[in-house]
Amino acid sequence: MPQASVKLVSIGTAVPPVVIDQRDAAKASHQAFGSRFGDFGRLAKVFESSGIRRRYGVRPIDWYLETSGWPDRNAAYIQGACDLFVDAATEALSAAGLGGWDVDTIVTVSSTGIATPSLDARASKRMGFRDDIERVPVFGLGCAGGVSGLSIAARLAASRPGQVVLLVAVETCTLAFRMDQLTKANIVATALFGDGAAACVLKVADAGIAQVEMSGQHSWPDTLDIMGWSVDKEGLGVIFDRAIPPFAEANVLSAISGILARNHLAMGDVDRFACHPGGARVVDALEMALSLGQGMLNHEREILAEYGNMSAPTALFVLKRLVEDGLPRRTLLTAMGPGFTLSCVSLTRAA
Repeated sequence: MPQASVKLVSIGTAVPPVVIDQRDAAKASHQAFGSRFGDFGRLAKVFESSGIRRRYGVRPIDWYLETSGWPDRNAAYIQGACDLFVDAATEALSAAGLGGWDVDTIVTVSSTGIATPSLDARASKRMGFRDDIERVPVFGLGCAGGVSGLSIAARLAASRPGQVVLLVAVETCTLAFRMDQLTKANIVATALFGDGAAACVLKVADAGIAQVEMSGQHSWPDTLDIMGWSVDKEGLGVIFDRAIPPFAEANVLSAISGILARNHLAMGDVDRFACHPGGARVVDALEMALSLGQGMLNHEREILAEYGNMSAPTALFVLKRLVEDGLPRRTLLTAMGPGFTLSCVSLTRAA
């Protein structure tokens, strides 16, 4: 009989109904910025070099061209994120043979809007959660949120054997498209961001998809300016104040090596690195940093092409694709996010 430990029991994913073809996004961006941003012609190449074919949004493209203020954007977040929450959570629970009533703790990761009461409370009736469920909303982790959320959920599951912990990471990144901000970061965001959600069921159990072996984080000092949000009356504005690919190439290896060493592992013990694909250049940089060889992060590129950068859920989309393809003996799931922080979770294939 396999040893009872924290298992990843199932994964579910969801995207909103609006398909944003990358060619249509490029046309809309040209319409919005072409005559107002002198360097737009050079920056517009990112729509082709991003590695993205399509994305999904909670609103159609025309909605973003009408500069909406913070109340409209946040209302769209609450509606869209709640729908995504329910869809992803329902898929994950169904795959585990469970329903909302069976969930004891819910960890909700989201950084693209403000909801108080939080999304889990707003979705509670639709999900059929019990009135004694414990809610753990997590904000501010950005792209690292899915991996960090998995770590949090696993530790909660370990502390209460037999209880069901549900993780939901949901982001509506497209709501940060800003027609009023004539910045390089904003234009790059319009070429990269998509919306989506991913959910995981975790439990101390004998069987599951994978065992959660360990987790860890590494944060770099004086890096608050690399990634984040600015906030004003129009809503959230993206911050990319430093080039992320060269930073990743220069720093990721030592950070991951340190996390592994603290858990008595080495780089050679990892059979597959599963990485958050922030963009095509980020994936290239990760392959270089980890000496993987060009093209080794194939599932990452596929997810990026099909869904864009959805922030927190994206790494879990990659994990689901890996599960469908067959997990190797040990997988290290990684993502980088505001802080600037690297988050890792090691998963070993269940017997």
